[in-house]
Amino acid sequence: MPSTAASIPTSYYAIGAVVVIAAIVAIVLAMRAARSRQLANRFGPEYERTVRERGDRSSAERELADREARVKKFHLEELPAGARERYTEEWRTVQSRFVDEPQSAIFQADELVASVMRDRGYPLDDYGQRAADLSPDHPHVVQDFRLAHEIVEQSDGGRADTEDLRQAMVHYRAVFDELVGGA
Repeated sequence: MPSTAASIPTSYYAIGAVVVIAAIVAIVLAMRAARSRQLANRFGPEYERTVRERGDRSSAERELADREARVKKFHLEELPAGARERYTEEWRTVQSRFVDEPQSAIFQADELVASVMRDRGYPLDDYGQRAADLSPDHPHVVQDFRLAHEIVEQSDGGRADTEDLRQAMVHYRAVFDELVGGA
C-alpha cells in the first residue's frame, strides 16, 4: 500500500511552504507596525521628530526604545508636597524677576527646571541627554525644553530679544508644571 505522503504532489508542499512563509512575514510586519504605533503613542510628537532627525524609522525606533530602557533604570519619584510648594514659590520669584531682569530670569528658570529634574531622580548629564531622558515620560514638553534651551543659548550669545526671552519662560513654565505635577 502506497503511503499518503508519497501520493501528495511536491507542488502541494511548495504551496504549503509559501503559505507558512507568508504567514510568518505577515506576523512579523504586524508586530513591527504594532511596535511603531506603541512608540508613536507613547512619544507623541517626539516620535516624529526623532524619525525626521534620524531619517530612518527603524533607527529612530531603536533610539526611542533605548531611551525607555535607560529611563526605566532611574529611580524617578514624584516630588513630596513640601518640595512642590517650595519649587512653586521659587518659580513665582523667578517669574517676577523677568520684568526687570529677563535674561537673568531665564537662566534661573533653566536652573530651577534642572533642580526639579535632579530631585525627581533624573541624572543631570548634558542638555541633550536630559532632553532624551525626559522624552519617555514627558513627551509633550520635550519640545518646550528644547526650545527654551535654544533661546537660553541665543541669549547667552546676545542674540535673543525680550520676546524670545518671554517665549523661553513660557516653554520653561510648561516643563516646570509637568515635572512638578501641575502646581
